[in-house]
Amino acid sequence: MESQKIVLVVDDSAANLQLCKGLLSDEYDVRLAKSGKMTLAALAKVRPDIILLDIEMPDITGFEVMDEINKNPKLTGVPVIFVTSHASEKLIAKAVEHGAVDYIVKPFVPDLLHAKIKHALNM
Repeated sequence: MESQKIVLVVDDSAANLQLCKGLLSDEYDVRLAKSGKMTLAALAKVRPDIILLDIEMPDITGFEVMDEINKNPKLTGVPVIFVTSHASEKLIAKAVEHGAVDYIVKPFVPDLLHAKIKHALNM
């Protein structure tokens, strides 16, 4: 049996983390991080297959985390989907400029989340 793909979910909201874990854990090995600093520590230990990354966090923003991901050759090719409550075209453009493969606005439809993850993993 093929091992489950690792999805790292990064969000400073415990409710959002638990929601994603509940939606994804049947299909994926879901790892959670509540801050940018926790994310960077986790990425030093494990290479996820995909990262769901919030933009606004209290310590390090999602964009700053993305900059660190982009600097790390071990993380080359790991798709990042920004998941955020901001729907501004300016932020979506900034996410793409930082290397995100997609962008999901909260609250999201679970089927859309699944579809975007599958698409990103198959790229």
